[in-house]
Amino acid sequence: MDATFTTPPRPFDVTALFPQLAPLARTATRLHPRPGSPTVHDSSVGGPLLWPADEPWPHCDEPHDRHTDSAVLSPDDVRLLRRNRVAIAARRHLGRPASRPTPEELADAERVLQGRPWSEGPIPLLPVAQLYARDGHFPAGPDGADLLQVLWCPFNHPADPRTALFWRSAAAVTDVLDTPPEPTAIRSQSYLPEPCLLAPERITEYPHYMELDEELRQELGDPGQWHAAGWALDTSDAADLQEFYRNELAYAPGWKTGGWSTWGLSDPRPRPCPACGTEALPLLSIATTEWNHGSKSWAPEEERTNPTPLPAGYPPANFTRINIADGSTLQLHTCPADPSHPHIELAQ
Repeated sequence: MDATFTTPPRPFDVTALFPQLAPLARTATRLHPRPGSPTVHDSSVGGPLLWPADEPWPHCDEPHDRHTDSAVLSPDDVRLLRRNRVAIAARRHLGRPASRPTPEELADAERVLQGRPWSEGPIPLLPVAQLYARDGHFPAGPDGADLLQVLWCPFNHPADPRTALFWRSAAAVTDVLDTPPEPTAIRSQSYLPEPCLLAPERITEYPHYMELDEELRQELGDPGQWHAAGWALDTSDAADLQEFYRNELAYAPGWKTGGWSTWGLSDPRPRPCPACGTEALPLLSIATTEWNHGSKSWAPEEERTNPTPLPAGYPPANFTRINIADGSTLQLHTCPADPSHPHIELAQ
């Protein structure tokens, strides 16, 4: 992607107020996915993978949760509906009747929304992300790996899609699979990522306040500490101060690698590696939105005056069109001692 996205400076340097945070700083890479046309040689979300032609495509052969309130669609069904929504939105400036769906678009929707039969047998996984190390996207992988590929099963297991990680050397892939298999149906339209290119940006993050020691948590919630440092925030509520720290100062929302774990649906808890017990670290955050009402200050400088357009019907900053657990983030953690160990999924 030719575009550059810049995270605005934080309201102030939080380590100047609380020097105890400085040793806890970690580097994260915001990926800034935006709709585009990636190739197998690009880092991407929802794009084609540099997959060896002689390597079997991964499938999911486990039981699937068939509970859903909507008809299951094929990936091509979803793509057709999305193209039509984009076409309708592009005609809005023309006024009626041009801005209304055409008979063909209405017929497409009626036909597609009747749904497909549920998939039987092993289900081909869908590409979610491809990250080249040359772009500085991910922490160290297994020896010799400079490419990370993330796929998932487009059905719940039991609450979210189940992910699979593949580390490889890009130079070793000399014959690329041209047409990977796709599932005949997926549980939700929001489990098919829109193809996006990335514009990586490195930032500094700090832990969620619940991951700090008790003394520092008390200081963060003490208005007197903030006022003594010259920051007269308009609140006397400790919970508000802690939320301000979390939303504005600690860690970025959206798609990213590295950094600190996001918490919200539950309190922080240990994430030991299933293989060796080492505490797992954040690898990739798969986010529903790039920011929300509580974290608008993380919106890139470039999009404050010239926002990237989104199709109608999608929430703000939902560029990839996925939706994890009604607006949450699916975080993948890996073992720092051996990234090839089984990874951990955490929805927050």
